[in-house]
Amino acid sequence: MLRYAERLFKRVYLLMPRQGLKRYAHQMPEKLKSVETDKDPEFSEMVLYYYHKAAQTMEPALLKEMEKYPHMKAEERQARVTAILNLLGSVSTSVEVNFPIVRKNGTYEIISGYRSHHVRHRLPLKGGIRYALDVNESEVKALAAIMTFKCACVNVPYGGSKGGVCIDPKKYTVDELQTITRRYTMELLKRNMIGPGIDVPAPDVNTGPREMSWIVDQYQKTFGYKDINSSAIVTGKPIHNGGINGRHSATGRGVWKAGDLFLKDKEWMDLIKWKTGWKDKTVIVQGFGNVGSFAAKYVHEAGAKVIGIKEFDVSLYNKDGIDINDLFEYTEEKKTIKGYPKAEESKEDLLVAETDILMPCATQKVITTDNAKDIKAKLILEGANGPTTPSGEKILLDKGVLLVPDLYCNAGGVTVSYFEYLKNINHVSYGKMNSKSTSELILELMNSINESMQKCPDSGFPHICPNKKLNRIQQCTTEADIVDSALQTVMESAARGIKEMAHKFELCNDLRRAAYVWSSFKIFQAMESSGISQQ
Repeated sequence: MLRYAERLFKRVYLLMPRQGLKRYAHQMPEKLKSVETDKDPEFSEMVLYYYHKAAQTMEPALLKEMEKYPHMKAEERQARVTAILNLLGSVSTSVEVNFPIVRKNGTYEIISGYRSHHVRHRLPLKGGIRYALDVNESEVKALAAIMTFKCACVNVPYGGSKGGVCIDPKKYTVDELQTITRRYTMELLKRNMIGPGIDVPAPDVNTGPREMSWIVDQYQKTFGYKDINSSAIVTGKPIHNGGINGRHSATGRGVWKAGDLFLKDKEWMDLIKWKTGWKDKTVIVQGFGNVGSFAAKYVHEAGAKVIGIKEFDVSLYNKDGIDINDLFEYTEEKKTIKGYPKAEESKEDLLVAETDILMPCATQKVITTDNAKDIKAKLILEGANGPTTPSGEKILLDKGVLLVPDLYCNAGGVTVSYFEYLKNINHVSYGKMNSKSTSELILELMNSINESMQKCPDSGFPHICPNKKLNRIQQCTTEADIVDSALQTVMESAARGIKEMAHKFELCNDLRRAAYVWSSFKIFQAMESSGISQQ
């Protein structure tokens, strides 16, 4: 990849004019220019469009930064910036693997799998593995790119990757799925495409802890039999097999926290003419899977009223609010929200129903030019990847809607995956070494203060007790508590950065562009300082 960057720099440099200081601004690739108006663009094109739009915004600031090299001419600085921005807009490595399996009925079948690495400014790379019929190289490349920007957005030191196998897992037995998973793992290992220090997969669509356990086992029995960090080859594992407490609910909690950080910020609430806080806000959630269900749970507990839930086969509505904890118990038993007795089934499209907050947490491209103009929500929290098309987003931004983008809003999952990775390579669980001493320190501190005050001549002082916040810190001793606290810290830091970029570049309510700029700046600096296109 470094050699490719050097060649790219030389080509760009040779094409630059040798006289004058005319600057050639970063251009949107020709094939992406129609994305802004397309009703149903490819997801891969959407991601690249968002990146190039951010690159156009930040390029003047990058050129300004290059003035730290006084020995370089203006055209040389331009060439360097252009080379790195072009490299960021491409995928460094992508492989397709095809292998045979023998089905239970004796028939043979060729299985196709993919794995893409976006840019390797940070190692290891990070990205899920999905099993679905719509898996193809184009989609995997796009998802790898968005993982790069997502990790950079929340300051997780990973590059971006993604993988998948083109199958419908419902049509295969458990034994057949295990064979496919293990064989796919071996094909990637033989090509040096995954490993604890190379690329660390995680669960995605139609995969989970079971598949991750198979991958770990396959690695430990083959290429990783001498690797002390072999369990770190994937994240999203079962707790008993090196997983981490809090991972299951992390993405949904991240969606809530992302919204919370804007709802409690008076400046941003003034922008949409709202009071701060969740109280009295109504919410509609699209999707009640892993992300949507926990996002709904946390906003419900924060004081919002969840009035609607839209699933692929049924929509629930209750203007007085749905008790999400009660719905959790119902779905645990029935495995569906259908038939829930404390809400009515609605025929209305809840995406355009009257509500304050909309949380699309299921599939791509559900908000388009067809329905964006009818959406009533003033705040949208993107729990899914790519739920809004660029043309739909333009309508929403023009209406003054505040849209918190996917690469930040649903980054809770990859953040806690990073915590699991650290747990695996450090070989110790969170809180094991110091949680008891921290708790006892707070307890003894309170005891010491009370004892000292009782020794005063007129000891009429009341007994001092810790407040709720101090109690919560004292009781934050379990791994899940520590992970939750760290996740919130990460989301807060990222929110500050996004808001800073929105102000710096005067982007108003265009938070997606602000998030891409925030991410791209950091990736650019990492690549530039490592010597890429350095002469």
